[in-house]
Amino acid sequence: MAQDDDATPDLTATVSEPLRRALGSRYLQYALSTIMHRALPDARDGLKPVHRRILYAMRELKLASNGGFRKSAKITGDVMGNYHPHGDAAIYDAMARLAQDFNVRYPLVDGQGNFGNIDGDNPAAARYTEARMTKAAEALLEGLSENAVDFRPNYDGTLSEPIVLPAAFPNLLANGASGIAVGMATNIPPHNLDELVEGCLALIATPDLPDEDLLKLIPGPDFPTGGVIVEPRDAILSAYQTGRGAFRLRARWQIEDLGRGQWQIVVTEIPFQVPKSRLIEKLAEVIQTRKVPLLADVRDESADDVRIVLEPKSRSVDPELLMGMLFRNSDLETRFSLNMNVLIDGLTPRVCGLREVLRAFLDHRREVLQRRSQHRLDKIDHRLEVLEGFIIAYLNLDRVIDIIRYDEAPRDALMRETWGGTFPRATSEKDYVTPAPGEGELTEVQAESILNMRLRSLRRLEEIELRKERDALLEERAGLEDLLASEKLQWARIGTQLRDVQRDFGKNTDIGRRRTDFAEAGEVEDVPMEAMIEREPITVVCSKMGWIRAMKGHLALDQAFKFKDGDEGRFALHAETTDKIVLFGSNGRFYTLLGANLPGGRGMGEPVRLMIDLPNEAEIIDLFTYAPGVKLVVASSAGDGFLVPGEEIIAQTRSGKQVLNLKDGVRALICRKATGDHLAVVGENRKLLVFPLAELPEMGRGKGVRLQSYKDGGLSDLTTITLADGLSWKDPAGRTRLESDLTEWMGKRASAGRMAPRGFPRDNRFA
Repeated sequence: MAQDDDATPDLTATVSEPLRRALGSRYLQYALSTIMHRALPDARDGLKPVHRRILYAMRELKLASNGGFRKSAKITGDVMGNYHPHGDAAIYDAMARLAQDFNVRYPLVDGQGNFGNIDGDNPAAARYTEARMTKAAEALLEGLSENAVDFRPNYDGTLSEPIVLPAAFPNLLANGASGIAVGMATNIPPHNLDELVEGCLALIATPDLPDEDLLKLIPGPDFPTGGVIVEPRDAILSAYQTGRGAFRLRARWQIEDLGRGQWQIVVTEIPFQVPKSRLIEKLAEVIQTRKVPLLADVRDESADDVRIVLEPKSRSVDPELLMGMLFRNSDLETRFSLNMNVLIDGLTPRVCGLREVLRAFLDHRREVLQRRSQHRLDKIDHRLEVLEGFIIAYLNLDRVIDIIRYDEAPRDALMRETWGGTFPRATSEKDYVTPAPGEGELTEVQAESILNMRLRSLRRLEEIELRKERDALLEERAGLEDLLASEKLQWARIGTQLRDVQRDFGKNTDIGRRRTDFAEAGEVEDVPMEAMIEREPITVVCSKMGWIRAMKGHLALDQAFKFKDGDEGRFALHAETTDKIVLFGSNGRFYTLLGANLPGGRGMGEPVRLMIDLPNEAEIIDLFTYAPGVKLVVASSAGDGFLVPGEEIIAQTRSGKQVLNLKDGVRALICRKATGDHLAVVGENRKLLVFPLAELPEMGRGKGVRLQSYKDGGLSDLTTITLADGLSWKDPAGRTRLESDLTEWMGKRASAGRMAPRGFPRDNRFA
């Protein structure tokens, strides 16, 4: 049996469908809801639903820009209770952002109290702050009472809310927007409103205006925190044409002369959406990690304005070079991604270019103008009808009074009466024309208006005022009909309205002047770190437990250095602050330290494991100064090794660079500079093997090849020699022993070798 459409559905009935289809359909509904009603702004007014509802609720509360403030908790409660059924914290956060002049180029909420700051601090609780609308918000709402836009029922059907705001200016581009939906996102930077108005006027005058000419009027974003855009013009043009791209934004800085050759750098504007406190922390980290050795100190001297002081290490530092390094290593330079993904007509999400977004706004403004004009025309027609009845009453005043005084149903009597001296209503869309006195009847509206007329309005002067009002309305009506009939007049009126906006928020006002400038990138070439450091001699000392320090000057390496209790010296070498200090670990990785970044000689130094990611179980095999062009022999405890060029061992990160690959149970054992023409290898079995160095392959990374074969044990030591000079070592008594004829121990690589010569050290070490 077919169920009646109006019948109550059976809520206990079950429906079976595949899980894939059920999840897909429900997730699609969620995705569409997120895209259309939460994350993406409307291209017409540039607002998301939560922002639109906040402004509409403030309008209903009559929080005009020249009126009083109301508690933010009251505003948030009205928005949540009437229009936006979500959490009050989310609503308050959205409202607070509209009041932050460092986040919104043209604030829409005038906040009183703590609404957060550029440091990244959160606003105070809603019960402590107050708010009202700004003039910019009122410009977005202007025309709501004149049928400018459509309304829809709120979430519970008790009230109505606007689908979109009339928006007297292109708010989407003026204030920007950001949001993450399901499968798509949007990120639009703020722009200068004066430039946007000029662009709109140019598109009205020349709809097919070339993009290059439009870019001259709207050269790029205008961030509320200022800064300098260093993106090339071609890249900006491409971004505005496609709706996707990025803008490089740098802090604004200047050199402050301190006298006597001293100077410092003062940052007065920071990039958009970079919390100042986080920026200071990042700069302090750059100093601590010595990523920019030219920077000595950073101080935050900000009050109402931003003032970050950067102190150079010496007055001989090049300021451009210092700032170039800071732009690379901190948030003094950021990239703002452009993704103009918006809702066209409130329904269709699409990535739009600059021209398309401006066109959507202008088309919306034309529709608003037509609806407001038609609404005004309807109001005029109604008022003219009432005025016609009033004038009839004045021409027949005695009869009207007689009917009102004696008739039981005066309204019906007035409507039945045939009156003289009337004038017919318009029968076409042309102007009203007052004919000679004739015959006519009153409408219900006219009769009600006459009955509601005050006695004091029956004086002669009031009749004259009514006739003047009628004539003025007839003239206004003619103008509105001409406006609705002419597209040219409509665009001219829109241009006039935009000029009014430009007068209130243009470049001649405090809020309208451009804050973000444009400049060439001024790229800093890759400068070696040592070129930015003052060259000074140091003595690098590293203990057995891995505590490292750099002492000023070249000290005697055989002198007694102080170490912690239970620790002792392991490495001591002469270097300079510009040198790279290379550390080779038993895990087969090379690590790079900069001489200038090593801790000072006061105290016992610092653990090297705090500077590099050397595992606790890994030992330090060797520590030496990097020299270009040098080749090294690396070998594992299993007796495998190879030659590695010095350029291949330099690591760029804390984690080092893996060069020698190791199996489980095998560790890196030896790293030696490759000098001479032969390699001497000795195993734990005291067998010595000498073979040409040319038999060793050169590679950047790998396990290597077998140096010497062993039945038991593994590699003990190796060294490179010049065969003609022989092999030398020191005996237990400290005397130098020399074996000039090595024929007995010569062999092929990977052979076993022969027992070491008489007097060879018992520890099987050449050095």
